[in-house]
Amino acid sequence: MDPSHLQELVELEDSYWWHVAKRQLVTRLLLRYCPPPGRLVEGGIGSGRNLVEFSSLGYDVTGFDLMPESVAHVRQRGIEDVRVHDLGQPWPVEPGSVKAVVLLDVLEHVEFPVEVLQHVHSSLSEDGAVIVTVPAHPWLYSRWDEQLGHFRRYTVREFRSHANDAGFRVQWLNYWNSFTLPAALAVRSWEKMFPSRSQPDFPEVSSLTNRALLTAAAAERWCLNRFPLPSGLSLVGVLRK
Repeated sequence: MDPSHLQELVELEDSYWWHVAKRQLVTRLLLRYCPPPGRLVEGGIGSGRNLVEFSSLGYDVTGFDLMPESVAHVRQRGIEDVRVHDLGQPWPVEPGSVKAVVLLDVLEHVEFPVEVLQHVHSSLSEDGAVIVTVPAHPWLYSRWDEQLGHFRRYTVREFRSHANDAGFRVQWLNYWNSFTLPAALAVRSWEKMFPSRSQPDFPEVSSLTNRALLTAAAAERWCLNRFPLPSGLSLVGVLRK
């Protein structure tokens, strides 16, 4: 992430429907599969809004990020145990000491995701769990992904393969953000016909639209607990040793 965009991310993570909906989904999965107390590590902390939320749930939180600006900002928010660290290197935690690991839209940004997951595996306790989100469908890969620094968009098969290669089993896996898939298809098709050099961004939405999308996300979470979704813009999974 460009350091100049950090303040923009701070504002987005507090209220923008995509960030809020993802945080609500992940929070529900954490409470279901690895509830507090215990140590939680997030890889890729952004503005730290998620860590603030996870701390309020009762976890002892730790965060890693490549951006010194991000780490400094999160410390200003009152989260002290954050540090600059490359997730592809051995994690600076005691083996088996972590109850929960959160990787939200991180693995698509690294060239060797299995190595990252292997370090996660070493840090995780026997009863711990990993919550992962990644963008789905390689056929949706576009200039937008390139500008964001994505190495890939995932299939279900590739997600399972990377998890298994790192020593994990996939306990639960589903699509999410299914309700915006038609709009995304339309936008990506337009981009292919009329390429643009504009930087990727979250489109501005009115407060009414933001609330409507949050309502749609809440309805989707209800569905996720009951049956698999046929498709969506992202995958969300729970990994165990």
